[in-house]
Amino acid sequence: MDANCLSRPVLDSITDLGIFAVDPDGKIVFWNKGAQLALGYTPEEIVGQHESVLFPYDTPGVVIAKARDERGEKGGFHRVDNRLLRKDGTSLTAALSSQPMLDASGAQLGHCNVVIPKAGAGASDQRFADEQFRILVQGVVDYAIYMLDPEGCVHTWNSGAERIKGYTADEIIGHHFSAFYSEPDRAAGEPARGLAHARKHGRFENKAWRVRKDGSLFWAHVVIDRIDDDEGRLIGFAKITRDATEVLRAEEALEEMRSALHQAQKMEAIGQLTGGIAHDFNNILQVITGNLQLLLQEVGQNEQARKRVRNAMAGVERGSTLASQLLAFGRRQPLEPRVINPARLIRGMDELLRRTLGEGVEIETIIGGGLWNTSIDPTNLESAILNLAINARDAMEERGKLTIEAGNAYLDDRYVRAHHEVKPGQYVLIAVTDNGCGIDADALEKVFEPFFSTKPEGSGTGLGLSMVYGFVKQSGGHIKIYSEPGHGTTVKLYLPRSTEAERELPAEPSESSEGGHESILVVEDDEPVREAAVALLRSLGYTVYHAANARAALSVVESGIGLDLLFTDVVMPGDLRSPELARLARERLPQLAVLFTSGYTENAIVHAGRLDEGVHLLSKPYTRDALARKVRQVLSEERRQPGVSSPVAPPPVSKRRLMICEDDELIRSVVQDMLESKGYEVVAVGSAEDALQAWEVSDPIDLLITDLSLPGSSGVELAQRLRERTPDLPVIFATGLAEDCDMPTDERTATLLKPYGAGSLVASISRLLQAAEEAAVGSPTG
Repeated sequence: MDANCLSRPVLDSITDLGIFAVDPDGKIVFWNKGAQLALGYTPEEIVGQHESVLFPYDTPGVVIAKARDERGEKGGFHRVDNRLLRKDGTSLTAALSSQPMLDASGAQLGHCNVVIPKAGAGASDQRFADEQFRILVQGVVDYAIYMLDPEGCVHTWNSGAERIKGYTADEIIGHHFSAFYSEPDRAAGEPARGLAHARKHGRFENKAWRVRKDGSLFWAHVVIDRIDDDEGRLIGFAKITRDATEVLRAEEALEEMRSALHQAQKMEAIGQLTGGIAHDFNNILQVITGNLQLLLQEVGQNEQARKRVRNAMAGVERGSTLASQLLAFGRRQPLEPRVINPARLIRGMDELLRRTLGEGVEIETIIGGGLWNTSIDPTNLESAILNLAINARDAMEERGKLTIEAGNAYLDDRYVRAHHEVKPGQYVLIAVTDNGCGIDADALEKVFEPFFSTKPEGSGTGLGLSMVYGFVKQSGGHIKIYSEPGHGTTVKLYLPRSTEAERELPAEPSESSEGGHESILVVEDDEPVREAAVALLRSLGYTVYHAANARAALSVVESGIGLDLLFTDVVMPGDLRSPELARLARERLPQLAVLFTSGYTENAIVHAGRLDEGVHLLSKPYTRDALARKVRQVLSEERRQPGVSSPVAPPPVSKRRLMICEDDELIRSVVQDMLESKGYEVVAVGSAEDALQAWEVSDPIDLLITDLSLPGSSGVELAQRLRERTPDLPVIFATGLAEDCDMPTDERTATLLKPYGAGSLVASISRLLQAAEEAAVGSPTG
């Protein structure tokens, strides 16, 4: 008997039996009133002491060990006579029964000891003590405790047995205990097997389904102990049954949660992998598509060359679709949800579906009355429904019936308990059903995994359903698939209900794919991608500056160059992230428009699966036309903001050849871009030595811009050596030290303090060149 599970008040109330419990080390942890009366100790005096204080006549512990060992060998409530020491020093002769205390998992917590005084030694007689023990067992209600005769017929019955199994004592005593087994178990001989095992080994323990009187099943933890008389002859069995149904349900729920967690972790790991792949893949595709677009402009009317370029661009488009599907599965695509009523979207897809699925597929659309709104990315929802419809067409071999239903649904707590990743609440349900070949159970468990397909090899990528799965999950919804081989498949999309009013879908941007004259700063760490983007924008007529990281871009912004648009990659290395760059840039240039681009946003501008409010994103890879339209859209929206006027095109500058000598590569590159955007031809070098070499081989230089501090020489020394060749050469000295600005200047020389803007630089250049022209006109040889 699991004494630890007996009611503590019941144990404590027994006065004619001494009952005490010890932990595995023998320390007394419980002491009832019967033990106090029999041995004289109060609970406060004895609890915490070792049980050996009660057994000084059994110092080796042989008798106690025998009581516990023989119970283990033979089972049952084996009693061993022993002498115990009372508090007053007298001895008590008693029968000792020691039972293990077990927790729910079967681990031993210690022993429960029952002291039954012998007749004439503190109790009237053995029969009276046994009666008290019977009362003790009868008081237990959480365990079914009853006795069986050697043949297995019920001999005693406690209140716990009546509560758990449903029989009263009068109904069951005398009947065979096999009545508690199911018919299949009885036919398999399970009752006899349990008794035989207990008879041979002293104990039988098992967990299995058992039957109550009303026919209902419960999960039982069963123990059968053999009982012997004093001569060791079998006189019956003690049977203890615990209703462990709730424990089983908890274990099953825990296992389901572990399985769901494992699945979620697997999906998350695959999502991270696919996201990283998509980022690199889209950068590669952007380099390819950008150069193909530029090449298409250069092949002229060579139709064969144009055809090959278009074929290559079609391949890029297929690769882009694949990357987009990977991002969708990984729940990393930037969604732009808006509140819509799906009824209008589904009805609007009718012509597209009929054209896509063909005449052999009958399409039926059923829209429930009072359909709720949902907040969803409409473009991706349309793509998801189209994917499901195409899968259905293939399953029906292009001939059958496709049904699209939309209605309201409520997922309650009961449903959620079976689907731990779902939140209870109201949903808009869209169900797509076909009467095709169906999917078997093994394949059904894998259909949402990427690259898994039930179609023949070469007939699909295996990303359609995984894309739908990722989109629905990223939107806060739930997806469920039902299928029966030979009868068809239903895929149900549960989209969270929105109580907001529907928002009208914006019209497609009307801006043309033409370019403009504005100034754009391109920020991209991948050099080939950056070069392609710069070339595309310049081919559209824009003035373009570029930087390889956010820090360099911020330096360009702070230089004072006039900028209209920041076009930046989202994912870049370094301590300054792109969103922070955009914020800092707009602090310095409030009218600056910002356009992000990326093949993978990495939560930088997408949160909770949604593109941040007011953020513009152009996903890689993009075409020249898509880039042109998006740039015009973003610039137009920025101009519509209050207090922002349209930029004025810079006046044309006559071609002049300038030399920049600057050892800082970033500054040199920015100034070169700045001047080239103003129409100057620029020779850029990093040292005085390089400047002298370039001077000898290049066309005449009209003006020198040089840093004062150069490696191996100074700007002043460089200017002196070049003026030995061209005495009237205009020179601008650039410096980061304010005191250097006190250098003497004349009509041929100017000094600029870093950082300087395009305005001050161009103004200095114009002044010096104009002075040089006037001096040339006024000279005797002019």
